[in-house]
Amino acid sequence: MGTLHFRKKSRLKRKARIRKKIFGTSQCPRLSVFRSAKHIYAQIIDDTCGKTLVTATTLEKEVREHPKFENKVAQSEFIGKLIAERAIDKGIKTVVFDRNGFLYHGRVKAVSDGARNIGLDF
Repeated sequence: MGTLHFRKKSRLKRKARIRKKIFGTSQCPRLSVFRSAKHIYAQIIDDTCGKTLVTATTLEKEVREHPKFENKVAQSEFIGKLIAERAIDKGIKTVVFDRNGFLYHGRVKAVSDGARNIGLDF
């Protein structure tokens, strides 16, 4: 129980350190990624007005109806592609990537790679 608390605390400290430097504007919003044990969530946020512009998650019907993914990394890459498509449809071409205190590895990296493959600039 103690290590779980320590891990979360450490991630939140990293998150605070990162968020000091990263700020999403209306021209270049922030792509925030959250990873839980089962799911991955991505949202594009305009911090100037505090609004979420685009969102994609593994809990959506579109993702659940997709044929079974090979693993969670493949699922995360699909989420990255999905959020990039939705962002481009709304006219968003460049974003600032916010890894939310998670290491840039595995599923978090897969989201950014998927978004880059569709044409979103970081």
